[in-house]
Parts: sequence; structure tokens; C-alpha cells
Amino acid sequence: MAGVVDSHVHINQPGRTQWEGVVTASHAAASGGVTTIIDMPLNCIPSTVTVEAYEQKRASFAGGMWVDVGTWGGVVPGNASSLVPMLAGGARGFKCFLCDSGVDEFPPVDEAQLRVAMTELKRVGGMLMFHAEMETGASVDGEQDPTEYATFLNSRPPAMEVKAIDLVVDLCREFATVPCHIVHLSAADALPAIRAAKAEGLPLTVETCFHYLTISAEEVPTCSTEYKCCPPIRGQSNRDLLWEAVLDGTIDFVVSDHSPCTPDLKLHPCCGGKIAHGATEGDFVGAWGGIASVGIGLPLLWTEGKRRGLSLQDVARLVCEHTARHAGLGDRKGRIAVGLDADFVVWDPEEDNLIDAEKLHFRNKLTPYHERPCKGLVHQTVVRGSVVYDISQVDDSHSWENGFSKAPCGQWIDSPIYRQ
Repeated sequence: MAGVVDSHVHINQPGRTQWEGVVTASHAAASGGVTTIIDMPLNCIPSTVTVEAYEQKRASFAGGMWVDVGTWGGVVPGNASSLVPMLAGGARGFKCFLCDSGVDEFPPVDEAQLRVAMTELKRVGGMLMFHAEMETGASVDGEQDPTEYATFLNSRPPAMEVKAIDLVVDLCREFATVPCHIVHLSAADALPAIRAAKAEGLPLTVETCFHYLTISAEEVPTCSTEYKCCPPIRGQSNRDLLWEAVLDGTIDFVVSDHSPCTPDLKLHPCCGGKIAHGATEGDFVGAWGGIASVGIGLPLLWTEGKRRGLSLQDVARLVCEHTARHAGLGDRKGRIAVGLDADFVVWDPEEDNLIDAEKLHFRNKLTPYHERPCKGLVHQTVVRGSVVYDISQVDDSHSWENGFSKAPCGQWIDSPIYRQ
């Protein structure tokens, strides 16, 4: 199959490489058939919100990429003048938050600031992506146990996403030449507004994540903060509606939103007493929100999807072709065709695959998928004609190291989509 393109990954380099780094992230990607990853503009330090920060990230990745890597830029208050120059330098588009991002270096934007940024992007048709949650007055019930998942879930109701997506649709209509994108949709309540916007012909696209399609709130155990993410994993009926939207094309593609951190920030019981003084072990409210999953999405999506009628052609569309097009790489990635990069994943969709956290290759192994049985195992990953991962070479120390080529073959993606 064409190599997977994961267009939503937090590599966290430079600045927070104890959470993740480009070597471990690209190893994990390659082990799962992902040949291209597009990094998010936060949780690295500095955030990728200026040309200088973009160049700093690119320089820090040199020599550490086992797959091809690009990055999104960010929209924050006051950086509108940096947007078009970043696009010219190779940023694939921009992400913003409509609520607190969780890190001080990447503040949210309000409607007025969005209009300034979108006025700049309108000049070149640059894309703007939205973390679509807005405050609605919901809060944590102090009477509820913070180690119970429902306490956190109830504090981030679907109305937060619906409110934000209503604003995005209005702006998308007003700035009709600025493609708008909803990242990590979790609330099925927002699907009617999305369907209406698409029927209207607005340039709106939507992604969801492997975790929203494979996990339900009812399954989350007490204290298991590896399941926490924002927006949250919701109930089974919500998951069924998201699947309907994936199958009918309302949701355009599926990504990992790999967003790891160290176990102590997850306030997780596994971290052996390293939790900060005063914090509660297993506290969903206080824990960092993010799911670690880069490189394991292919078997997750396939295992859950095939029982719902998903075909292998659908998988290729959802995690290869449409994600490549979204990142402005449709002429290079995501399909097997003459003239495109020779990016391939060789995998057996019928082979049993029990996910073992200790055998995963991202830096911090805390993931909700530990010991999850799947169908589908990657055997080889090829990036631009070079084999970068081969499961049969795990014990070969001459040219391989733990199944990976000793030489990194990945390249930085800096081809500009738009020019001034």
C-alpha cells in the first residue's frame, strides 16, 4: 500500500524532547508504515509561530529523520505578519486554539485575532486549522472523584465543540478562499453543522483520530490517565455516529494526534512516586491530555473498521491519500502512481498483532493500547525507494538496528505550497 501520511503528530522538538523527539517519533512512525509525518507547532519550545522558530525546528531535525517530516505553523495573538513568510518557507498551513492549549507558549486566539490572521491568509489561500473547543461555562464538579474518568468527561461537554465549530463555519463562509479544517473532532453533536457546511460548498475539511474510533468512555478504567485527551474520548453511541461520518465521507481522514509526555505529567500510577508534591495519583483533571499512538494507527483503524464495512481501499483513502492532500503533498505522497515518491508499506492485514507497549518505539511508552489485540502487522516500510524498517532484520546488526536502517533516509519537507 502507499505509505501512510500522519498529518497530526506532536514531536515536541526542540525544547521538550523528554516528551518526544524526532528520532523516536520517526522510528515509531516507520515501524507502523508511516512514511510522512507533519509536526504540530506546539509543544516544542519555541512554538513554530515565526520564521525563526520554523528554521530552528528544521535545523534541530537534521540527521534524525527516518521518514519524511514537515511542520504546520501556528496562529497566536500578534503573529499575523509572520504567516505568509512561513508559508513561503515551507510550512504546510497553520493551527490555532480557541481555548487554552495547555502550554503557555501557544496562547489561544479570539474572533478578532482570527479575522486579522485570516485576512493575511486570504492573500494566498493559506489553510487555517482549528482546535475547535470554546468555553461554555462547564467546569469540574469538585464533589466528584478526579480519578474517575466521568469527572473529566463531564467538564468538557460536546457543546464546547459545537460552539467552536459554529464559529469556524461562519468564518469559513466569510473568508471563502481560506480553507478551514477541524482537527481531532470528537463530538458527534457537531456533525449536522459540518454536513450543512459541506453541502453549502464551503472549503471545510474535518479529521478525527484513531482513539475516538476505537475507544469508548465506558471502557476507561479508574486512574488510567493514559486515556486522557482534549477533546475527550466520548461514549459508545457517539463513537458509532463518528464511524457513520467516516464511512459516508463527512469526516475526511483519520490521524493519530500523537501527543505524548512523561508519565509524571500524566500523574499516572506507573511513574513510581515521581508525581509532584500535592498532586493526586490517577487524577484525570490535573493530568496532561494527550494520547501516544504514532505508528500503531493502521492496525487499530483496520481492526475496528473492517467489522463496520471498511475496505482496504477506504483505509488507503483515509490515512494516505486524503492526509497527503491535506498537507499539500498530493502530488508526491499518498498514492502509488508514476511520478510520486516511492513510499510504501508492506503489511499483512490478517496477521495477529498484540500491541505491547514495551515494543513500541516512541519515547514514552504510556499508551491506552497496551495489550490490545489487532489484526494487521507491518513488515516493511519504504521511504522514497529506501527500506527504512524491516521486521525481519531486528537481529541483524550489520546494516540494521532493531529493525531500522542505520542511516536515516528521511528528508525535511520544505516545498512551499503558496508564494508571496
